[in-house]
Amino acid sequence: MKNVRGKFRKTIILTLVAAMMISLCSCGKKKKSDKEMKDITLVLDWTPNTNHTGFYVALSEGYYEDAGLNVTIIQPPEDGATMMVASGDAEFGIDFQDYLAPVYTSEDDIPVTAVAAILQHNTSGIISLKEDDIATPKGLEGKNYATWSLPVEQAMIENIVEADGGDYSKVNLIPEYVTDEVAALKQDIDAIWVYYAWAGIATEIAGLDTNMIYFKDITPEFDYYSPVIISNTDWLAENEDTAKAFLEATKKGYEYAIDNPDKAAEILCKEVPELDEELVKKSQEWISGEYKAEVARWGYIDKSRWDAFYKWLSDNNLSDEIPSGYGFTNDYLPE
Repeated sequence: MKNVRGKFRKTIILTLVAAMMISLCSCGKKKKSDKEMKDITLVLDWTPNTNHTGFYVALSEGYYEDAGLNVTIIQPPEDGATMMVASGDAEFGIDFQDYLAPVYTSEDDIPVTAVAAILQHNTSGIISLKEDDIATPKGLEGKNYATWSLPVEQAMIENIVEADGGDYSKVNLIPEYVTDEVAALKQDIDAIWVYYAWAGIATEIAGLDTNMIYFKDITPEFDYYSPVIISNTDWLAENEDTAKAFLEATKKGYEYAIDNPDKAAEILCKEVPELDEELVKKSQEWISGEYKAEVARWGYIDKSRWDAFYKWLSDNNLSDEIPSGYGFTNDYLPE
């Protein structure tokens, strides 16, 4: 009996030692448990596209997981991402600098801050068929422009037409929210405001011969940030390390897309299989050079450019004055 008890005791000790060794090995690998992972919700501005590739790369390649983050990407509700972020229902979202102006001038205290630029320059503008001869903004005279009927939008169109020596009153404003640019240009619409990386590339694939007028090339103040990553201002103050970890992992995703556009396109198509593969690949090739453009630091927002657009809005009575430097920060960006 004594020998049996001794052998039993020895077995127990060996088992406990083995368990401790396994535990120590696990700690050495720093494997994160589910309890250590922090949940992050990112709400997009629209359906997934190549503006968002970096997020999906970071998700697919494990950059978020490595940072201790459990990231869920969702599409926006009807009122957009900003209100979800402001209410605390999402930690991060995507919006555009022009759409944020009413948020920053609202009588209500809406706690939203832009924390990174997805693209360094405004890649939107007016697209038209070459046969319609709209090579410059003045060419919009007498042509049908599909308008969203937004004051800022129409003021920008007026600005570029007048800057080119044209008469804005001669532009035919057709209230229409275009969802199929190719079909619209083939029918009764002559000119549409588009973001070239997606809708512009779609016209290329369709074989249309087009002219593209970029707003930033006409009026420097229109080179605003579009789109940007936003977060809840109060959440940022309380979760600095988590915010920085999210942006660090996101940066890795976008830099991967910059260096590997073909592979990044494949990842986006795998993560969002309903996307058109040809459109994604051509769009990714075009937009990968726009994520950082000439700057060294992904996500960087230049104060002078940020302020210039908001000053233009207030100078033209399109917005109340927004204080210099208000509404954005580079403090959470990785170096």
